[in-house]
Amino acid sequence: MSQDFYGLLGVPKDASQDKIKKAYRKLARKWHPDINPGNKEAEQKFKEISRAYDCLGNEKKRKLYDEFGEEGLQSGFDAEKAREYSKWSSFQQAGGAPGAEGFGRYESYEDIFGDFFASGMGRGGFKSTAAAKGRDVHHDMTIDLVSALRGFETELAMQKATPCPVCQGSGADPNAGMTTCPYCGGSGRQEVAQGPMHFTKPCPHCHGHGQTGKPCPKCQGSGQVLGTEKIRVVIPQGVREGSKVRVAGKGEPGLKGGEPGDLYLVIHLKPHPFLKREGDDLLMEVPVTVGEAMAGGTIHVPTIDGPVKVKVPAGSQSGQTLRLKGKGATHIKTRQRGNLLIRLVVKVPRTDDPEIMETVKKMDRLYEQDVRGGIRI
Repeated sequence: MSQDFYGLLGVPKDASQDKIKKAYRKLARKWHPDINPGNKEAEQKFKEISRAYDCLGNEKKRKLYDEFGEEGLQSGFDAEKAREYSKWSSFQQAGGAPGAEGFGRYESYEDIFGDFFASGMGRGGFKSTAAAKGRDVHHDMTIDLVSALRGFETELAMQKATPCPVCQGSGADPNAGMTTCPYCGGSGRQEVAQGPMHFTKPCPHCHGHGQTGKPCPKCQGSGQVLGTEKIRVVIPQGVREGSKVRVAGKGEPGLKGGEPGDLYLVIHLKPHPFLKREGDDLLMEVPVTVGEAMAGGTIHVPTIDGPVKVKVPAGSQSGQTLRLKGKGATHIKTRQRGNLLIRLVVKVPRTDDPEIMETVKKMDRLYEQDVRGGIRI
């Protein structure tokens, strides 16, 4: 059940952020579970005021809540599309005609969303006679690199057009009777030319049905309304920046019994602090001590499959790359895995110990030539 967040915190709708914060802190002290141990009512109250403050304490969320209510806080909610839909809905209720001023930059309700409605309704309350597949929907999805490499399953709340619950997608008012179309006499066709040969076309008033009715008051004749659907999706291993993951049948609903469109998730990746993807290979910089670089040794390195032991060859140089075969990214089509490339970075300890510094000077005498002798500009 929808709740009034302002009422839960006991503040007016024009309250400042400071007043909202003070009201929340006062209520939190009163209803906190630690102060009311074992009190289920207090625990529920604390959850409600915390949820209210999570919204109203965030200016961006508060603006969406003020305009759209709790629906505006759902994942995937598109405020611009919702505003245009509301504008079109109000325009239709006011008796406006498609193409008239009032749609902003749109000429008809089919143009409002682009990916929302596949085709429109006539003023008589009917769709096209032919079945039409619903439009495909594209939705941006940002995930972290490790999740993309491992793959995962998740649930999304998608804002999309759904069949109208009142008219069941027909577009006609179910409480109003149907009448014979006065323009075609119920034939559904109109003559285009007269003479020895007769040509006809579907009646533009009843769209070939032969009958007309009132548009549905809920959807204004479109057969579709804006709603939210929870969708279970599987992100496969190896998706990369710009990959498209298809979820069949989860696009816009079809018209006149047509198949629904598909949902395409366009993947965007957050950068990782240690891993970088290059093709199907993964690159990681791993620090080693001076002793490990000079004498060699075995170190533990994290991978997406878990930690592994890696042998560092004696005499390794900073920037030297070691390869772990098959520990890279999975190719999304071939399912073959790339390699993990480990770039060694020699870390020098910070110290002013005289004995250590003397040892360092002795080490410098081991260089056979100037280490910067080959640098040229």
